[in-house]
Amino acid sequence: MGDELAVAFLVSREGIEQAELTEPWAAVERAGATPRLISPEPGKVQAFKHLEPADAFAVDETAAEADPAGFRALVLPGGVANGDLLRWQEPAREFVRGFLATGGPVAVICHGGWILIDVDAVSGRTVTSWPSMAVDYRNAGADWTDQELAVCTNGMFPLISSRKPDDLPAFCAQLADSLRR
Repeated sequence: MGDELAVAFLVSREGIEQAELTEPWAAVERAGATPRLISPEPGKVQAFKHLEPADAFAVDETAAEADPAGFRALVLPGGVANGDLLRWQEPAREFVRGFLATGGPVAVICHGGWILIDVDAVSGRTVTSWPSMAVDYRNAGADWTDQELAVCTNGMFPLISSRKPDDLPAFCAQLADSLRR
């Protein structure tokens, strides 16, 4: 890859909440970084506007091909199906583990955090998400909070989290700020 300001957007093949992909993507570009779409499968991924199919997006690299150390940050968009599909795909889990080892910032919104729970990356961390995930986070040892934005720096990597599309302005601003540090 070689782009020191590349940002990985990790998604499954379908079920991505489109606004939670496209708005942070645009914020990353405005911050002068290069977003890259990573997925366990090559080809295209299908985004949704809630339950309705929306646009399809071309995958830049598969999770197995991508070098986690080649990215400045990791974004995990939401969407119930996206979060659930992603968490059980081992190439995605390995990519996340590899990225977490770099200490770079992770930005997660809505249901995107299931994979963080599955790779045991939230214990002792403050996080927010779609409210239905509160018990999942608490059971994984996280301090779940119901607020627009949670920024947790008391771990091996900065963790930025938000609940839903309405929180995107704060989420995108914090993501962009993390790229300027």
